Amino acid sequence: MQQQQVIRVFGIPMDLGQSRRGVDMGPSAMRYAGLQEKLSSLGYVIHDEGNIATAEAEQSLAHYGTEVIEGVAHFLPEVAQICRGIYQRILACLQTDERGIFIGGDHSMSIGTVAAAINTAGQGKRVGLLWIDAHADMNTPQTSPSGNIHGMSLAALLGYGPDSLTQISGAGRAPRVKPEDVVLIGLRDVDLEERKMVKSSGVRAYTMHHIDVMGISALADEIIRHFATYDYLHISLDLDSCDPTFAPGVGTPVRGGLSYREAHLLMEMLATTQKIRTVDVVELNPILD
Repeated sequence: MQQQQVIRVFGIPMDLGQSRRGVDMGPSAMRYAGLQEKLSSLGYVIHDEGNIATAEAEQSLAHYGTEVIEGVAHFLPEVAQICRGIYQRILACLQTDERGIFIGGDHSMSIGTVAAAINTAGQGKRVGLLWIDAHADMNTPQTSPSGNIHGMSLAALLGYGPDSLTQISGAGRAPRVKPEDVVLIGLRDVDLEERKMVKSSGVRAYTMHHIDVMGISALADEIIRHFATYDYLHISLDLDSCDPTFAPGVGTPVRGGLSYREAHLLMEMLATTQKIRTVDVVELNPILD
């Protein structure tokens, strides 16, 4: 008899990486909506690990607007400390043969979750990163118009930005993620300076224009072929990748996103690869829904 697959669920009520209050309620909202029951009905064994501790903005106002080499990253010390805690907690709990779902919370939490997903995958395992987002999240304190760290998370994982963000795993400055391991999909709101980073970094990026022209099925096939030699996939799903007509509860909505069926078909096709091991679901703000 085949052993049931274990999924560990971690809530991360992070809201310091952006400026709209309420995203810290995302983990509670997803649990209340029946996340565990829906996963259990698919035959998984669910272990809810509760919430990972985060700081509140009211407790951290001294570090709002933290300057970093002529740039700004709001709440940088707190975000870095929380991401280290995320990394360590997942590393201590998630076993190599288990799956993990990390529910947030803003996208800055992925600095910790992605590093942990890679380090818990097992020695020699190759992990691909699929970043589904309206935004590239590849700003640095020097290029960000807002100074919000949720827009710097992918850049930090690639090794760009303050040491406190790029060295979350304590493994030195070497980036945890290589550009060839990254695919972005759903882009439609990318800052001018950020575009240069996307192009120069070597990541593979698909905008909504690509989806409109190719169709989601053909594009998903292309992504699956790209990751064919990988052992596992980590999916980082920002809910603002979806069109706000059916997913309005996000802090930075952008018109013209993925439809419900496009998002669902993408996930269905990715699931057929049986490579998905860890998933972020971020930026749900129930106050705005």
